[in-house]
Amino acid sequence: MDLQHNNKRTAGETPARQAGEEPPSNVVLKNIRAVSELEQSALDQRSLGERIGDGVSRHAGRAWFIVFHFIWFATWIILNSGFLPGMPRFDPYPYPFLTFAVSLEAIFLSLFILMSQNRAARQADQRAHLDLQINLLSEMESTRILEMLKALCEHHGLDAGLGDDIDQLAQPTEPKTLVSELKDRLPEST
Repeated sequence: MDLQHNNKRTAGETPARQAGEEPPSNVVLKNIRAVSELEQSALDQRSLGERIGDGVSRHAGRAWFIVFHFIWFATWIILNSGFLPGMPRFDPYPYPFLTFAVSLEAIFLSLFILMSQNRAARQADQRAHLDLQINLLSEMESTRILEMLKALCEHHGLDAGLGDDIDQLAQPTEPKTLVSELKDRLPEST
């Protein structure tokens, strides 16, 4: 999500809601602000080349870009077709200069798009690492809560009715074991 295209809001300002929609809690708003600030920070840290690459990629993916090229090619072909009296052909069929110009444009457009995608992939990797950290912390917290709940139930002589499930769930999850198990069980992609 490219936040530079969104309207910037002040810290206390919230977007308009539909009728009957509950306002988000302060915790949710705090999280939204934190994520927005991280996204804006990542956008602000881009180099000039990355900003240009993102701009070119963004505009190349729009309908006006296609329309512009259609008009450009049609005009070029009409001007070089000989249909217009008094208009010399500066690039006769098979239009070698047009081919040259389009090839150069395609090369640079591809490089700008790759540069933009590489930056987006780096940012996605950072988000994935953050997600993994948060998930591991959440799992650890859940395990501790289950351990405390189990101890409370035992202390008060209550049967939670979960049997062995609670014992298994209360065990810490080892990410390396899960990764190894997934590698062994998932089919290899071709």
